[in-house]
Amino acid sequence: MAANIRAQATGGAGARRAAPAGATRVRGAGASSRSRRERLLSAAAGLFAERGYSAVTLADIGGAAGISGPGVYRHFASKEGLLGELLVDVSERLLSSAEERVAATAGPEATLVALVEFHAGFAVDNPALITIQSRELPALSAEDQLRVRRLQRTYVELWADTVIRAGRFEGREEAIAAAHAIFGLLNSTPHSRRLAGDETRTLLRSLALAALLPAGPSPGAGP
Repeated sequence: MAANIRAQATGGAGARRAAPAGATRVRGAGASSRSRRERLLSAAAGLFAERGYSAVTLADIGGAAGISGPGVYRHFASKEGLLGELLVDVSERLLSSAEERVAATAGPEATLVALVEFHAGFAVDNPALITIQSRELPALSAEDQLRVRRLQRTYVELWADTVIRAGRFEGREEAIAAAHAIFGLLNSTPHSRRLAGDETRTLLRSLALAALLPAGPSPGAGP
């Protein structure tokens, strides 16, 4: 799952998150160490989504990742720290990838199409992370909650700016409300698995753009 995050959200416009407080830093950590960390994050995402954060232990996560208890603690000092790594990282990557698309796309309609296509693709490929984002934020430390909320607020503001420029909504509050409504649609993927991934992505794109653009995307408006 974590590998999917990185494949979907390329680039590093946002500052990288430091290791969770108390986490052990492994000097000279190479590809194998990163791979173990990725396996732990992927296993945690699946288990948190399936069972809920409170019902999962670090031992469960290590077992699902094929990593022993001491090996888990080399990367994460606590379950809370692991959850923080997941949710702060996702929020950073969503924002940095959206910023890249805004910078790389000419015209407000084309920019809105690019944002919708990116978020729809992310939601289709990462339904477990969508579930965790919506359900487990209260389980984060106060510091990580603040960071995630700030990143999410900036992400919403970026969308609202683009929505206003595209011309369907003029008022700031209305544009923010519209962005939140579209996130609700795009983030429905944990509950809408009746279609294949590509079909779901196409459906979500069509519904979102019909709601956001004055008359749907103009011909050739794709990124």
